[in-house]
Amino acid sequence: MNLTNVQEGKEYIIRQIDTEDEELNAFLFSLGCYSGEPITVISHLKGGCVVSIKDGRYNIDNLLASAIVV
Repeated sequence: MNLTNVQEGKEYIIRQIDTEDEELNAFLFSLGCYSGEPITVISHLKGGCVVSIKDGRYNIDNLLASAIVV
């Protein structure tokens, strides 16, 4: 299951980042988004979602959200 279809407000553990794009992997890693890390979807928006990773909140688009498997 990826972040586009999870319940808002519930904490999930990231299982893997499902993408072949090294730049995208590096960007997500810089946000603290990698396997084993907890992530919470704060809200779903029309073009993506707002997530909480560690102590930060980020607005990510559907492409990024679909690459994060929980």
